[in-house]
Order: sequence, then structure tokens, then C-alpha cells
Amino acid sequence: MKLLKKLALGLTLSTLVFGTVGCGQKSAETETIKVGVVGENNYSWNYVKEELAKEKINIEIISFDDYNQPNAALDAGEIDLNAFQHQIFLDNYNKAKGTNLVSIAETVIAPLGIYSEKITDIKDLKDGAIVAIPDDVTNGGRSLRLLQTAGLINVKKEAGLTPKIEDITENPKKLQIKELAADQTARSLKDVDISIINSGLAVDAGLLPTKDSIFLEPIDASSKPYNNIIVSRDEDKDKEIFKKIIKTYQSDGDKKVIEEKSKGSSIPVW
Repeated sequence: MKLLKKLALGLTLSTLVFGTVGCGQKSAETETIKVGVVGENNYSWNYVKEELAKEKINIEIISFDDYNQPNAALDAGEIDLNAFQHQIFLDNYNKAKGTNLVSIAETVIAPLGIYSEKITDIKDLKDGAIVAIPDDVTNGGRSLRLLQTAGLINVKKEAGLTPKIEDITENPKKLQIKELAADQTARSLKDVDISIINSGLAVDAGLLPTKDSIFLEPIDASSKPYNNIIVSRDEDKDKEIFKKIIKTYQSDGDKKVIEEKSKGSSIPVW
């Protein structure tokens, strides 16, 4: 009888010990946050992933091929955050799709560049040259403004930050402007005279904006609308875990990573 009591007591203690360990493991479970990005050049988010792993937060980086997918995935609840766009792009997306996605933090600004395999100086662009620009409203408008800054065209002032091809008022070189999906602008270089390519897509194509572009977008006080942002669903914007992610992204450690890896192609704006 005593032996049976001892065995029963031992089993009870074992149950308590394993139960305690089990509870401890449950409370320390890793929480996964899915972050949507565009392209494969994600050194900054890799840094955030490594740092937050120490706090039992797993950042799962979901890479999309183009700019049309990450907001749809976020709105559908397939991812928790995305980080690929600037405020103008987000505003236009919300308006067009009736969504309520919101910016929760600024990240970097990535200067837009003009690239060519045919000329090395924008002044050498010939009359009638073929120019590729992104076909979405915001990056297309930004591209036309960049062509204006380069002295190639003029657009209506009232068109603001999102002019369209029909808003061009002066085109002395009679440039032929072709609108392509943003992810096709780098691939079009062999077929056009110049192409305007978003920084991240240029880097993915093996181009260094500060070195390989023949004209790079100047960054000044008017550039703020093009600051890239981290975006969430409106109902989730105040989550504590998102605040930890933002703090890690906007850290001196990540700033150093951005400056070293991008070589000036991305500029921290926080």
C-alpha cells in the first residue's frame, strides 16, 4: 500500500512538473508577423527579423512580384503588415479599392532613377526617343515629374503629384512615352532609349541607383510624399507588437545596415 501511495505521489509530482513546463512553454511561444514586401532586396527587414527573434517575435517576410498584390493581401488578412509603398500610392489605392489601410511608420525614401543602355548622359537623348515609365498613377506621375526635373518635358502645375501623359504641356524632343508595369521597366532597357525604374526594382535587376542611373531624383523638402511607409489595417494599427517592430526598424542599428547596404539608394527618413 505504501508503495502504491509513493507511486501515486510520484506521478502527481511528475504531472505538476510537466504541467508547469508546458505552461511556461506556452507563454513563451513565438508570435509570427507576416510582412509583405516587393522584390528580394530586404536587408533591412532581415535585420529586424534577426533582432526580434531574440524577443520571441518571428518576422516572416512575404515577397511579392509587383505593386498590385501586397495591399490586396493585407486587406484580405493574408499578411499583417506591408512595406513597399509611399503615402501617395496608398492614398490612391484606398480611394480606388475602397479599403482602409493606414500608415503606421515611415521607413526610407528611395530616389527614382532614369537608366539607359544606349546613352550615358541625359543631354544626349535624341528626338523621338522611347521612354518607359511605370503604369500606375503615382509612380507614373512621379516619373513624369522626374522627366520635367531633367528638363525634358513640362506638365500642368495643377496636375500636382500625379500628372498623366495627357497633362504634358511641352515635349520639345517629341519623346514617345510608354507605360509599363513597374516590374517590367528594368526588363525593357534593351528595347527603349531610357527607362524610369523604382529603386528597389533597379537593385533587384543588378543596378545601383547612385552609380548606374544617368539621372537620379533629387531629394529635398518636397520629397516627403514619397517617403516609404509601413502599412497595417486600420483596426490593427495600435497593436503593441507593431510598436516593437517599428522601434526595431527605426533604430540606429537598422540605419547603419541601410546606409551600408544601399550605398545611398535608400535614405532613412525617421
